[in-house]
Amino acid sequence: MSRARVHNFAISLDGFGTGEGQSHEAHFGHAGERLHEWMFATRWWRPGGSGGVDDAFVQQYDPGIGAEIMGAGKFGHPGWHEDPEWKGAWGPNPPFHTPVFVLTHHTRPSIEMEGGTTFHFIDASPDEALKTAREAAGGKDVRIGGGPTMIRDFLAAGLVDYMHTVLVPILLGRGVRLWDGLEGLEENYEIEATSSPSGVAHVTFTRAGS
Repeated sequence: MSRARVHNFAISLDGFGTGEGQSHEAHFGHAGERLHEWMFATRWWRPGGSGGVDDAFVQQYDPGIGAEIMGAGKFGHPGWHEDPEWKGAWGPNPPFHTPVFVLTHHTRPSIEMEGGTTFHFIDASPDEALKTAREAAGGKDVRIGGGPTMIRDFLAAGLVDYMHTVLVPILLGRGVRLWDGLEGLEENYEIEATSSPSGVAHVTFTRAGS
């Protein structure tokens, strides 16, 4: 069976995966881009970027992925569902290049974008969403894209086979935490940590047999 994978999910030292006050102008709230500056410096993100540890991890984002599941908050700002013309926060050619299933209580017709991304809007449980995404993935893996609430729900349901988190040395103090309610999660995974000269630490969780 295809695996459910999380990649490049950055969290602060105090466990926040996004900041407070998300809006059309601030997709990650008061966190701004601070959780992702390590990624922007890589060769994967821009020509001439670094080719070290950070780049090696971020390069694993695409290979073997046939579909993605994301939460409504990753697709757009609070209230996006009130604008029938809104096509997401990712521009005309989103970086996913697969079918993307947006979990939302405000479903709408699918939107086909440039580059192979098609957004499908579904109101489903994590288990139901993963079954749907696996069918669309055609035997490839499914990326669990975030945000933190959605990833937490998939972890709580025991549906994540591999997770790559990035511990960023900042304190946000407020926002949405990733780990709340997941006490003992580590017992189900083999965990490895790799530090980077950029100051971040890459922590991977691999379910035995995955």
